[in-house]
This record gives sequence, structure tokens and C-alpha cells, in this order.
Amino acid sequence: MIEAIGWAASGLVILSLMATSVVRLRLIGLAAAGAFVAYGVLIGAWPIVITNAVAGAIHVWRLRGLLFVEEFFEVLPVQASSAYLAYFCEFHADDIRRFVPGFTYEPADGQVSVFVLRDMVPAGVFIAVPSGDRLQVRLDYVTPRYRDFKVGRFLYAPGSGVFDGVAATTLSAEGATPRHRAYLERMGYTRADGDRYTREVPRA
Repeated sequence: MIEAIGWAASGLVILSLMATSVVRLRLIGLAAAGAFVAYGVLIGAWPIVITNAVAGAIHVWRLRGLLFVEEFFEVLPVQASSAYLAYFCEFHADDIRRFVPGFTYEPADGQVSVFVLRDMVPAGVFIAVPSGDRLQVRLDYVTPRYRDFKVGRFLYAPGSGVFDGVAATTLSAEGATPRHRAYLERMGYTRADGDRYTREVPRA
């Protein structure tokens, strides 16, 4: 039993190093530190206990800064023909395709395209194309550094300004991968049929 706790703690350390989100890394690291503290107490290894207790305190402190420090969010509308938008999508193409396989940026008429700025840094991009009374979401992407759902919650908040002037009443998105489907559901979408998800357009 004691050895299993040690192995579990070691596994959590490895798992934390694979995390793409800083918040997730800190949370898993905190769990690993807690497990190592328990392991150290059980085997009487006080250097392990003290080291991981300090590590856990550091994780808590950093999480406090990540989760509770006030941040500035803003949307920056861009034209479909924006060279920076095309370059952004190209630069992050491999990561984007983990969530939206086969995605290639192609400008479209009437396209809604905005960057979500987080403390004035482009943290995410949202691209959608009108189709009747629907707005078809082509891309809703957040860079790994900011992948803690704050950008998404701001994007879909009624006062974000993203959907000001949009005539469509419904958002429609394809959930092609399990992680993307989980994200859509967390953002208020519900499965319509197959991999298609819908939700009402947020209004202020």
C-alpha cells in the first residue's frame, strides 16, 4: 500500500509535466506534493515530507495568483483578410488540428472573426460564418498557455461584445474530438445530432 502511494505520487509528477495548461500543471503538481508528503510520513523520510510540503505551498501560492488575480479581457475584431489572423492560424495549425482536424483557414464573406485579448495578449481566436439564422463556428481556439476556460467564459458572456450586431440566433459547432466536445458542453452547447452542437447566441 505504501509503495503504491509512492508510485502514484511519481506518476502525478510525470503527468504534471505533460500538462499544457499552467493551471492544470499546478493542480496536478499540488496533488503529487500531497501524495509525496503522505508517502514520506509513512516511511519516516522527513526530507521528502519537508521538500514536498514546501512544493505544495508554492503550488498553492501560484494557483492563487493564477485564479484570483484580476485580469483584463477584451475582444479585437479583425477582417477576414487579416494577414495576422491567417499567420496566427498557420502558426498554431498543429495544435488547432488536435481539436478541429483538417482545419485550414480560408476567409469567408460575412465572417465574424475576433481575437480575445488577455492582458493585451492574443490568447484565443473565434471565427464563425453566418448561415441563415445560424452562426456556424469554424474555430474557437485558445493557445495552450491560456487554456484554463477563462477565455471561453469571457467569449460567451453576454457582455463580451463578440456577438453585437449578429443577426443569427443560434451558434452551431462541430465537436470532432472528445476534448473539443467536452469544451463545447462546458461553454453551454448541447448536442443536436451526430457531432453537431448548438446553443443560443449570447445577448447583452
